[in-house]
Amino acid sequence: MRKPNKLQHKLSILKSYQSLHILIYILLAGIMFLVMFSNVKPDVLQIEALKPSEQTIRSPLTIEDKVATKTKQDAAAKEVEDVFTLKSDYADNQVDLVISIFDSIDETNNEAIDIHKSKVKEWENLSEDDRGEEPKQLTASEKLQILKTKLPQDLTDRIQNDVLTALLTASPNQLSRTKDAVITAVNNVMNTRIPASEVETAKNKVVEELRYSSVDPALREPMREMARFAVVQNVYYDVEATEEKRQQAIEAVEPVKILQGQIIVEEGHLITRDIYRQLELLGMTNTNNPIQPFIGLLLIILLIITGIIYHFHNEMIPTDRHRNIYLLIFAIIFTITILLMKGISLFQQIDYSDIGYIVPVAMGAMLIKLLINEKVAILSSMVFAVCGSLIFNEGVTGTLNFSAGIYFLFGSLAGVLFLSKHNRRGKILQAGLFVALINILVIFSIMLLQNGNYSSLDYGSSIIMAVLSGVIAAVLTIGLLPFFEAGFNILSTMKLIELSNPNHPLLRKILTEAPGTYHHSVMVANLSESACEAIGANGLLARVSSYYHDIGKTKRPHFFIENQMNIENPHDKIAPQLSKTIITAHATDGAETLRKFKMPKEIVDIAEQHHGTTLLKYFFHKAKQQSERDILESDFRYVGPKAQTKEAAVIGIADSVEAAVRSLSNPTPHKIESLVNSIIADRLQDGQFDECDITLKELDVVAKTLCESLKGIFHSRIEYPAETTKQKVKEA
Repeated sequence: MRKPNKLQHKLSILKSYQSLHILIYILLAGIMFLVMFSNVKPDVLQIEALKPSEQTIRSPLTIEDKVATKTKQDAAAKEVEDVFTLKSDYADNQVDLVISIFDSIDETNNEAIDIHKSKVKEWENLSEDDRGEEPKQLTASEKLQILKTKLPQDLTDRIQNDVLTALLTASPNQLSRTKDAVITAVNNVMNTRIPASEVETAKNKVVEELRYSSVDPALREPMREMARFAVVQNVYYDVEATEEKRQQAIEAVEPVKILQGQIIVEEGHLITRDIYRQLELLGMTNTNNPIQPFIGLLLIILLIITGIIYHFHNEMIPTDRHRNIYLLIFAIIFTITILLMKGISLFQQIDYSDIGYIVPVAMGAMLIKLLINEKVAILSSMVFAVCGSLIFNEGVTGTLNFSAGIYFLFGSLAGVLFLSKHNRRGKILQAGLFVALINILVIFSIMLLQNGNYSSLDYGSSIIMAVLSGVIAAVLTIGLLPFFEAGFNILSTMKLIELSNPNHPLLRKILTEAPGTYHHSVMVANLSESACEAIGANGLLARVSSYYHDIGKTKRPHFFIENQMNIENPHDKIAPQLSKTIITAHATDGAETLRKFKMPKEIVDIAEQHHGTTLLKYFFHKAKQQSERDILESDFRYVGPKAQTKEAAVIGIADSVEAAVRSLSNPTPHKIESLVNSIIADRLQDGQFDECDITLKELDVVAKTLCESLKGIFHSRIEYPAETTKQKVKEA
């Protein structure tokens, strides 16, 4: 009947933990929503067109004014001139046309000659009685008729008969000269731009070109007429090119945007119809509050809460008990920081938009770093930056102040990263000064990026606020830290210092009942502290935990070799199984004793975990030698659990290393290094570090640090003259 009751009790505790988690997350979301509600609520203005504005109205967002953009595009398109394209092939076409006409004239003349010859031949073949008058050459009109059959009708209709007749009657030499002159003149003129309005000018120009041609006077006028006929318009309106150019002009127009923070209308100025249209576009004339900004705020809050849930349920907070405590601490610190930001943001109404630079937002991040862990502190820094950019929106609702967000982010991260290397109370003020320095650099970078015209007063006031922000953050951190440590029973630096006092009852108990164990614990404390600090773990926690890690040996002190001073080893007279039980019991006995004295859980856990589930090799092999049946390794292992933290892992290594080196007859640096590396390798291969987050690189650092410490402890002594003499006498 007891088992179901215990199970139900555990389930009820788990449900209560989960309910508390959900409640805290809901409270955090509610606090963020209430704090930032006014910063996203759209301003609804009682305004009318064609009346003076009762206040200066700024744009709450950046939006494109499509009507203004379209007007600007139409104006740009109208400014584009029509595109007229030069038909460069027209020159060749007209030259070819002239050549074809002259070729047709040559063909006609040749054909007329052939006809005449044919008639003469027929006349000669007739008898003298039948012969009449000898055939004559074809007349010009007859040649013209033949020529018209060779040319298109539309062409012959446009060229006067007199021109063609004159060319038909010209000699071949004169015709050739005329042809060349016309072709040259037409080609020259047609290769220039001839729009419709300048065709007549071009025709006159071609006549001017023929003025000095060496042709028969009778052919001058026909030559001019032929050239004038060949000159035509070669520049035409290009619809596609004109449309393309207009489209390019439209695309080149920058969209007209109403910028966030831009003044739409100043107080007392008339609200014109265009201004009213802009206010409508911005949604500032709508008397009904739109829901979109609140949905956006809820989505941001949802993302923030999701990140918090992930970190608290997956990152370095393994138990529900710790998670509840840390989550409550986080919620309190977060609320204090957000409310502090909101309170200071109210002073934006005094028309000093940079008042946010004085907010000691790094306080929240540093407190979370000191009381919870670094990852949650970094997450908090990002959350504070997002919330701050909304809260300090310079009175323009629904906007983000990116300058304030960047300032809060870098300042918070500076405090967190500084304390990650100097995790001590005395370094908090230094961290504040470091935050102040980073704040100043961020402010200068923002001012330089904005390329504004800032006065010396602007720079001076910003620097003062940056320094005050860092210093106040440090002071508040120092002041609030003891309240959290006492109120939530957190193992603080001061608490650890108190527990390290040699007059503590448990330490006096170890000293009086197991002096060898006390000396061993002090040695382990020295080794583990330096090793933990080398890998960034809590060195002070390692030192204090080492003092108490073997408290369980006080129950049967003489069964441990460091306390066997001039007495017989009791393990020689008992079975190895019993020896194993006595030896392994000191870890559980120690944890039980520490719990009775209400010692911090971190110290209790280290006392219980410092041996993990390692094998008692000596008694295991002794049992195998004495027994004929198979002996299981699991029967000679510590019950565990394995090390859960870096501190527990390092103390376990230091504990084994100190005992092993002390057993060496002549510890040399080489022997010490080999022994330390073999112990760490053995534990690593045995899987003793599987449940903690220590890395191979950190184990290497631990090994080097332990070797350096041990070499300092077991250094070679200087051989004095008297000792040298005695040694020589003994050797003799």
